[in-house]
Amino acid sequence: MEKGYAMSIARDLSVFLTGVSLADISPQALQHAAMLISSTVASAAAGSSIASASITRDLSKDRGGTPEASIWFDSGAKLPVCDAARVNAVMSDAAASDDSDLRNIVHAGTPLVSTSLALAERTGASGQDVLAAIVLGYEASGRIGEAITPVFQTRGFHGCIVAIFGGTVAASRLLKLDGAHMAQAIAISATSIGGLRTAADTSVAREYHAGLATMLGIQAALAAQRGYTAEENILETPRGFFAVYGDTDGASVTRGLGDSWDIVTDMAVKLVPGGHPSHALAEAAGNAARVGQIAPDDVETITLSRPGATELTGPIHPVDLIDMAHSPAYFLAAGVADHGFSWLHATEAKITDPVIHQLIDKVRVGMPPTQDVERYKQGATVTIQTKNGRTFSNTVFAPKGAGSLGIDWADVDAKYRTLVPMGPMSEQQIEKSLEVIHDFSNAKHVSELVCLLQT
Repeated sequence: MEKGYAMSIARDLSVFLTGVSLADISPQALQHAAMLISSTVASAAAGSSIASASITRDLSKDRGGTPEASIWFDSGAKLPVCDAARVNAVMSDAAASDDSDLRNIVHAGTPLVSTSLALAERTGASGQDVLAAIVLGYEASGRIGEAITPVFQTRGFHGCIVAIFGGTVAASRLLKLDGAHMAQAIAISATSIGGLRTAADTSVAREYHAGLATMLGIQAALAAQRGYTAEENILETPRGFFAVYGDTDGASVTRGLGDSWDIVTDMAVKLVPGGHPSHALAEAAGNAARVGQIAPDDVETITLSRPGATELTGPIHPVDLIDMAHSPAYFLAAGVADHGFSWLHATEAKITDPVIHQLIDKVRVGMPPTQDVERYKQGATVTIQTKNGRTFSNTVFAPKGAGSLGIDWADVDAKYRTLVPMGPMSEQQIEKSLEVIHDFSNAKHVSELVCLLQT
C-alpha cells in the first residue's frame, strides 16, 4: 500500500478525483460545467469595468511575466497563468453575478472557470479536459464546504476558504497530477487561504478574496507538481482545517464518492444580480405582486418568512452595488415594485429608485415557516398585504437557476447575451462564443473560446 494512503482525507479524495474518467461523469454534470463557463464569462464581462477589476488588471499588466494565458475582454499580451486567472476571477466576482453553491453561498465557479481556462491555455487541454476538471473541482469544494457549513460562516470566515479547493483540484487535474501530488496541492491550499466574511459583505474585498483563492489554488498545484510538500493530514489533524473552521473531523468528505455530482445537485447559476440568498425573495415577491396586480401605492406591508430568518440583515437602504447585493429588503421591495427582478436592478437608476425605497420601509420579517422546512434551499415565502385588506402570498423553495430544479440553456444564454456586451464584444463574437460553449466537449483546444473573448 502506498505510504499515507487511507491515512489522510486529502489523499483519499485525490485518489478518487485523479482516477475519474470522462466516461464516469454524467452528461448532466458536464452540461452544468459548460453552463458554468457561460455564466462566469458573462459575469466577468459585467465586472470588467468595475474599479476593483481595473486595478487588479493594471497591477498584473505592470508586473508582466511569461505569456501563458489571456485576460478576457482585453487585447493585450498574455500573462503568467496565475495572474491572468486572478484578473478574470476578480472581474467575475466584482459584478455579483456569478454562481453559488446553495448550501453555503460559496461562489466556486468563478475560481474554477478562471483557473481551468487559463491552465488549459498553458497546457493545451481540450474542452472535454476542462469540463471534467470543473466537475471534479466543484465536487472537492462542495464536499469540503459542506463539512464546515455553517460553522465557518458564524466564525466570520468568507467562502473563499472553500472556493480555493475547486481551483486547486481543477488545476491539478489539468496538470495531470497523480493522487499523491494532488493531495499535497489540497494540503497546501488548506493552509494558504484566509478571508473575513464581514469585509466581503461591505466592500470590494469580496472580489479580492476571489482573486486570491484563484491565484493561490493554482500556485498550490504548481508547487505540488514540483514536489513541494505540506502536512498531508492538515484537513483532519487536531487544530487543522476541519477543526478550526468547522468543529468536525471531516469524515463525511469521502463518503459516497461518485454516487452523484455536487455540480448537478447543489450548484445554482445567477439569473439576476446580487446575493443568491435574496433571489428567491425577489422571485416570490414578484410572483405575488403580479398575481394580485398590486401597484406600489397599494402596499401596506411586505412580509418575509424563511427558515432561520428573524430580522432583516445587510443594508436596509442600499446606495451602491455592494449594498444592493447584500440587501434582502431591496430585493423584496424591488420585486413588488416592478413585479419581478432583472439585471436592470443592479443599475444606479434602480438602486436609487424612490419607489423601491418607499416600499423598503414596508418590509417586515414574519415567523419562520413550520411546514416543508427541508424544502427551502435559500427559498422564502413572501406575503403582500394591501391597504384595502387584500393578501397575496407566494413561496419559492429554491431560486430559478438552481441545479436541483433543472437549468435551462435558454436562461443561461439570455444572461450571456445581456451581460457579455459590457465586455464589450460584438454580436458576432457573442453568438460564436456561445456556440463554442454549447459544444465545448468537442473543442480541441480552449483557444477556440478564449480567442473570441479578446476585444
